[in-house]
Amino acid sequence: MSLNLSTSLLELAPSGIAGLSPTLAKKLAAAVANHVGIPDLGEATVEDLLNYYPIRYEDRSNFIGIDQLYDGIEAAVEIHTRVSGAFQVGRNRSSKQPPLFIYEVSGSDRERTRRPVVVFWFISGKASKAIISYYNERFTRGSRFIAYGKWQWDPRRNTFVLKLNKPDELELLPPDDNGLFQTGSGPKKSSDDPADGLLEDLGSPEFEMIHTARRVPVYRKLGPFRTKRLREIIFAVLEQLSGVRAIESLPSEILKRRDLISFEQAIRHVHFPPENVPLADYASFRSPAQRRLIFEEFFWLSFALQLKRGSRKQEARGNPIELSARFGARARSLLNFTLTAAQRRVLREILADMTSNEPMNRLVQGDVGSGKTVVAFLSMLAAMENGYQAALMAPTEILAEQHARNASAFFAPAGYRVALLTGSMKAAERKKVLKDISTGTAQAVIGTHALIQEGVEFDQLALAVIDEQHRFGVLQRSALQEMGYRPDVLVMTATPIPRSLAMTVYGDLDVSVIDELPPGRTPVKTVVVGEDKRRGVYLGIEREIALGRQAFVVYPLVDESERIDLKAATQMFEELRDSIFPKFRVGLLHGRMKPAEKEEVMHAFVTGYLNILVSTTVIEVGVDVPNASLMVIEHAERFGLSQLHQLRGRVGRGSEQSYCVLLTNDKKTAVARERLGIMEETNDGFKIAEKDLELRGQGEIFGTRQSGVREFKIANLVRDISLLEEARDEAEYLLTRKRLTKTTSQLIEKVRSDHRFKLARVG
Repeated sequence: MSLNLSTSLLELAPSGIAGLSPTLAKKLAAAVANHVGIPDLGEATVEDLLNYYPIRYEDRSNFIGIDQLYDGIEAAVEIHTRVSGAFQVGRNRSSKQPPLFIYEVSGSDRERTRRPVVVFWFISGKASKAIISYYNERFTRGSRFIAYGKWQWDPRRNTFVLKLNKPDELELLPPDDNGLFQTGSGPKKSSDDPADGLLEDLGSPEFEMIHTARRVPVYRKLGPFRTKRLREIIFAVLEQLSGVRAIESLPSEILKRRDLISFEQAIRHVHFPPENVPLADYASFRSPAQRRLIFEEFFWLSFALQLKRGSRKQEARGNPIELSARFGARARSLLNFTLTAAQRRVLREILADMTSNEPMNRLVQGDVGSGKTVVAFLSMLAAMENGYQAALMAPTEILAEQHARNASAFFAPAGYRVALLTGSMKAAERKKVLKDISTGTAQAVIGTHALIQEGVEFDQLALAVIDEQHRFGVLQRSALQEMGYRPDVLVMTATPIPRSLAMTVYGDLDVSVIDELPPGRTPVKTVVVGEDKRRGVYLGIEREIALGRQAFVVYPLVDESERIDLKAATQMFEELRDSIFPKFRVGLLHGRMKPAEKEEVMHAFVTGYLNILVSTTVIEVGVDVPNASLMVIEHAERFGLSQLHQLRGRVGRGSEQSYCVLLTNDKKTAVARERLGIMEETNDGFKIAEKDLELRGQGEIFGTRQSGVREFKIANLVRDISLLEEARDEAEYLLTRKRLTKTTSQLIEKVRSDHRFKLARVG
């Protein structure tokens, strides 16, 4: 039976792949489906399996004879079994556990003239007897196998020995010329065999060596399948794979222009490297096979994003915006300060979009304190001056409430009404707000995700602003767009986004950057300290309060955990209030508090009544208290660098020198200092974000796992930035200069028909 990439993994059993029974085929399908996030295991395909790439490779081509062994050599050796068997060496710690055995195989070379070498491993568990029986039938006298690993000289035995964690590195061979070993002589296994899973250790004897005498892939365990069993299955699947050449997905001109090998070569060579490519190239992900697969992942994402961007630009505008002299006069009257050059530049870009014939879809990046909010308010003013509504969606109620307060004060002189909509509102209050929104009585609407819930209807929504975009997904962004007739969309983030990540996560958006801080801001001084400096940190808090300033103390947890040794906000709040700072007014803020309680605490801190605010990361974004000059972050090693940068941005918002203290556990101070050192070195959010991306990975940072962006299987945004740029350039070339060709039309159809590219169909 021949296989193709769309073959269901459940069909591998009848195809005779690597001895897979229907039960094991089902387990394999379930493991692959779980890995790629497919709800139905029946939908897991051969392609999904082959996309499970090796984590590294081993060169086992060093195939030598017993007479060439020396102490410490890593090599593969062919051994003819003389004696095999198990003996008990003791019980596990608990007497209730089954005994522990050593299984030992002694053998020599074909001529049997050398002193026998010994290979051994441990066996334990309830199925020990069945396992031993299985090995006894495999390792009969005269049977042949290849053992790979690090050989050691044992002076007690006066021979070389090889200790294995499990017999994964043994490869059974077909019978020799004397027919002493019969292939397949092991016992038949049923699905309820107590030793089920043994075949993942030894597998089935193969006439072509897979695990030794060659370069071999090493995989992470996938469900119940260990690396050796996966190697056998993938090898067998590739042997029976047909039709791969016919499904080449990239145009031949790109392959030639970028010097890329075919998909067929790539998918085979990424699992079993050819001899003519250095393994060092594989270790650095620069082999021809890896380059091709990395490029392909980046190409399809770039193509889908640019296709969506192009489709959006062809849409008709729903609410035309015009800028008059009145708008300029109104804007100047509302501002009591001068915009920075960067703010003016970005505002011009936004207003140009709003007055064009295409709906705006723009991302505004700006470091903490750069003045994004006032730019958003002026953009909202432009919509309202034309008789339309504008909405601003924030990720937390605290930030939404702060925006509402500031917007009310900002727009009040112009006579515009601001409405606040959050999920915690009482029914009667919510009903009134919804009516004001639907009738147009409220021109500016500020809210949380409650803005996109059922029952919210705008009168004429022309501009949707999304603050802290990395907290929302693509689908949430789309839901807000659908609240109006193709409204302009302005996305803002104070989390600086590395260029490589912006090209993927926000590749469909036009990007503006506010790269200038307002005058008078003094950079925050940051220091990483251990527990031994805690007393000095407390003295620093006392000094700042004595100068009339305020301080944040941030903890990673709300309540103490028995499993994790982290200081919790609630317990430490009581200690700080009652024992350490009894003379000062200390407040507590966390996400589990009721909205009215949070509002009360924040108001007390903003007005200066509270000296110290003990908080969780609920204050990470948007909280603006210019008088706060010191932030202490407990267990700083538990936070990502970008999150620390966001927290640090809550101080330094006034003209006074501000400080951020990253307090770490003593045992982790050295390691933490190495990672957190960049926080001491720079206040540049983009440099910090690049480092965070490098350290934490592309899926963990900025919420991209929930953003609607496909997960990369082999590509890496930090390591492979040059290939990302090449793929983006090729996608742009096809969609602009070769848009009307048959090749590009076929690529567009592939993207639009593939459910994995839903991003290309969502705004």
